[in-house]
Amino acid sequence: MSLQLFGLPVSRGIAIGRAVLVASSRVDVAHYFVEAGQVEPEIARLRSARDAVAAELGGLQRGLPADAPSELSALLDVHLMLLFDEALTGATAQWIRERHYNAEWAVSAQLEVLARQFDEMENDYLRERKADLEQVVERLLSALKRLSGAERSDGSPPAPFVPVGGFGDEPLILIANDISPADMLQFKRSVFRGFVTDVGGRTSHTAIVARSLGIPAVVGAREASRLVQQDDWVVVDADSGVLIVDPSPILLEEYRFRQRHSEVERERLGRLRYTPAVTLDGEPVELLANIELPGDAAAAIEAGAVGIGLFRSEFLFLNRSNGLPGEDEQYEAYRSVVEAMNGLPVTIRTVDIGADKSLDRMTVQELRHEHALNPALGLRAIRWSLAEPSMFRQQLRAILRAAAHGEVRVLIPMLAHLSEIRATVEALARARAQLAEAGRSFGAVRLGAMIEVPAAALMIETFLDHFDFVSIGTNDLIQYTLAIDRADEAVAHLYDPQHPAVRELVSRTIASAVRRGKPVSVCGEMAGDPVFTAPLLAMGLRSFSMHPAQIANIKQQVLRLDSRRSRNLDVFT
Repeated sequence: MSLQLFGLPVSRGIAIGRAVLVASSRVDVAHYFVEAGQVEPEIARLRSARDAVAAELGGLQRGLPADAPSELSALLDVHLMLLFDEALTGATAQWIRERHYNAEWAVSAQLEVLARQFDEMENDYLRERKADLEQVVERLLSALKRLSGAERSDGSPPAPFVPVGGFGDEPLILIANDISPADMLQFKRSVFRGFVTDVGGRTSHTAIVARSLGIPAVVGAREASRLVQQDDWVVVDADSGVLIVDPSPILLEEYRFRQRHSEVERERLGRLRYTPAVTLDGEPVELLANIELPGDAAAAIEAGAVGIGLFRSEFLFLNRSNGLPGEDEQYEAYRSVVEAMNGLPVTIRTVDIGADKSLDRMTVQELRHEHALNPALGLRAIRWSLAEPSMFRQQLRAILRAAAHGEVRVLIPMLAHLSEIRATVEALARARAQLAEAGRSFGAVRLGAMIEVPAAALMIETFLDHFDFVSIGTNDLIQYTLAIDRADEAVAHLYDPQHPAVRELVSRTIASAVRRGKPVSVCGEMAGDPVFTAPLLAMGLRSFSMHPAQIANIKQQVLRLDSRRSRNLDVFT
């Protein structure tokens, strides 16, 4: 029987394939693919971990005092029996062989399968044995972590194996309770044709990264990871925000037709790549790209971007367990983007850690910021950078060095106070002085501010006194203006880009910058939404920064619009 689940569409399109479940919140493990030549060594690592846990349990059993209750020894026998049951380790090895999952992912995937079976048992005693299974799996995952040779000495994760297409001839759809932005990077350009999560909002960072992948995605589907089973055939209708499980043959054919139509439309838009973005009345419009990693610069060029409007540098800091990237590592990353853009401007946002983008737990503990009741309002972005001045200056030095290779702009996130502005300017000046003293070459940079806090929009004239340009981060600006968590699907319906207060803050910022002759752009999700192209042009905006996959669609809108007539439109009302 076909089942439909509803969520929020965050990246348009149709995807059809077999469901692949990533572990829910029951366990938290790394997810990556292993190459064909590493399958047997990965299985051997699994078996070594199993043997290590068996030795651990055996040692516990032998160490029981003589007067210990017999139930304790019997419990350890149950754990040993579960450990060696083919339904656990044998089936886990099959996940590695057939899907090329790393051992931890394979273990957690099989846990999901077995946990469902335990939940369906009628006998209370047997059903409660699920807790024993989870304890055994926890031990197995700990042993795998101890045995892991996956992490490199610099603490960065293994490079994910990226096969072409799915395993065999079947496309795959990722289903999860949630996917962190860090995990999303592991799946970039991977086998998945689409993804669905139980939680999240339209502008959560997971959704933003999904749009950068250009694949259909639905978030906030509530029970998807519980109701969908491994290998179910599913359809992700990311135009309507619907996940269809086990679709009928007629429904499947209809969606395949829609999928083919979308591919034809995408090819047609691709022909606009070299067409300048100019309105019907001759107004040139700058279409820039948002990127997460240095390798994304190629996609920006391919999409016809005239520069990088937002390089989210924090993604260089994610998926690490052994410290932050050093100055030289950051410099090489920034330099590679600057050189790839071949003279086009590159705007690098300083690290925006916090909210739904957190560092590895060990690193956070080292930096003493591991707990926050409300991370969106806590020590994040520029607040975090100013609290770690050595790290901040290190990043600024790396950016300044990269500026010797091309046009670079520095963008500071989440500014709200004049004291933060002064501290930022001082930090940049000190970074320059340190490089000069060391005799290292560096280039000039333009300094800009993200307008994403209502206070910044209301103080725009003061900001323009200190900065060379401003960029409106509409995602956070809407979140903070309307007092909602944009990653919380329970209040997702309140996230309203058309709210009059949002319109007023965006309009005020654009008008002030234009009047002062300072460049202004929008780099939030509003820039890549064709619904807002006309009203933003009417406000005077001439610079839009979005995911490369959205550029062709927005360019088409620009080419069809007359900016003078657009002034009579107001989608915000």
